Amino acid sequence: MIEKISVLLVDDHAVVRAGYKTYLTLSEKIGTIYEADRGESACQLYSEYRPDVVVLDISMPGMGGFEAMRRMVNRDTQCKILVFSIHDELVFMTRAIKAGAKGYIIKNSEPEILTEAVCAIAKGGSYIEPKLAQKLALSVAIDGIEERSLKSLTPREFDVFCLLAKGLTTREASEKLRLSYKTVANYHTSIKEKLALKTVAEMALLASREGIIKTGHEKIL
Repeated sequence: MIEKISVLLVDDHAVVRAGYKTYLTLSEKIGTIYEADRGESACQLYSEYRPDVVVLDISMPGMGGFEAMRRMVNRDTQCKILVFSIHDELVFMTRAIKAGAKGYIIKNSEPEILTEAVCAIAKGGSYIEPKLAQKLALSVAIDGIEERSLKSLTPREFDVFCLLAKGLTTREASEKLRLSYKTVANYHTSIKEKLALKTVAEMALLASREGIIKTGHEKIL
């Protein structure tokens, strides 16, 4: 009997998780599916059940996807994480892979890609969304994709940077990330020092240049 793949779905929207679960259960290769709506509960569930693959959204309130990924990988170097995000910018993908993700796909992909990616990663491989892989191939090198200064930011600093660049106040960012105002204010200061920026407007300009902020109705975080 072939052992089925256990999966931990991490997304803060119950309806979205239900959709992913439906896609995955259509495959006879997928077994038990656990669910978490926050990074905090994802880390707890991973430690308890050690699922074969974690399907993780990086844009969530509270701890956030990047920090959750960092903690799970630190606890278990064999942790297999597939990032499933709305973000198709290479800056997010490269940060995710460097944080330990084994794969990266976007949420507007065809449904079968999710199952295909989970199965590939469960076998010990990796999987990059075809459209992103093509973008990556057209780049001179990964080190040239992301502004060097952004690489100095920790996962939590990157979360704060995105929110502040989008226009949220320090108070609003602290509420969204479920952190104290003082903690976010300290991150804000650290970010400005690392990036040699003086104003939020300069943050927004850098974020726009890196494709993190777009015009229109795209969700940032």
